[in-house]
Amino acid sequence: MNVLAICAHPDDAEICCGGTLAKFARRGDQVAIAVVTNGEVGSPTLPTGEIARIRQAEAQAAADIIGAELIWMGFRDEFLFDTEQTRLAFIDAMRRVRADLVLTHWPGDLYNPDHTITGQIANDVAIMTTVPNIKTAHSPSARIPIVYFFESMAGLGFLPEEYVDITETFQVKRSMLEKHESQVGDWLKDQYGSNALDMIDVISRFRGIQCGVRYAEGFIRAKAYPRNITGSLLP
Repeated sequence: MNVLAICAHPDDAEICCGGTLAKFARRGDQVAIAVVTNGEVGSPTLPTGEIARIRQAEAQAAADIIGAELIWMGFRDEFLFDTEQTRLAFIDAMRRVRADLVLTHWPGDLYNPDHTITGQIANDVAIMTTVPNIKTAHSPSARIPIVYFFESMAGLGFLPEEYVDITETFQVKRSMLEKHESQVGDWLKDQYGSNALDMIDVISRFRGIQCGVRYAEGFIRAKAYPRNITGSLLP
């Protein structure tokens, strides 16, 4: 199966669904991580160009841990809008990897507008990936990908409908997030006084308690005609 995580910022995939991505990769699925914005505002001290380069390198290092393809989309951090250009870029990312399954932000995640818009666009354009008259660099997909929304930041307002047991891949999730040194050790503490490594431990443990395992990640499937399914595509 071809799995694509479309995330607003570098480190979002690791925080929100890193254990699940590692589990997909471990069983032999093809995994790609599309980072929509370049993370250029994510430093209290470094200029935009420099921190964007650092964050791309960190995202690549994290993706390399599970052998995932990194797709760097390069939109401006904090200024993501639903435009024709943005929609075409999302469609092309899905076509590029021939995505069977897309993991993305829950549109109800009000932590950041980039999160909200990323999840909304990803879900909106999934049905467009098979349409021949919508032209992008890659040819139309053979099937419409199934979309799953992953955990909101800090789990606020998010009630999972499906869970993935990530007990065996939780340390991989941590290792991936640790590659984002500029965020874990600097930006998030400076701006919010928080530690992302502590947060993923608490949230993953809490979701695990909910479904009877040590660590878990929660998801909600986008249920829409004509791309609804029986069962689950999660590992």
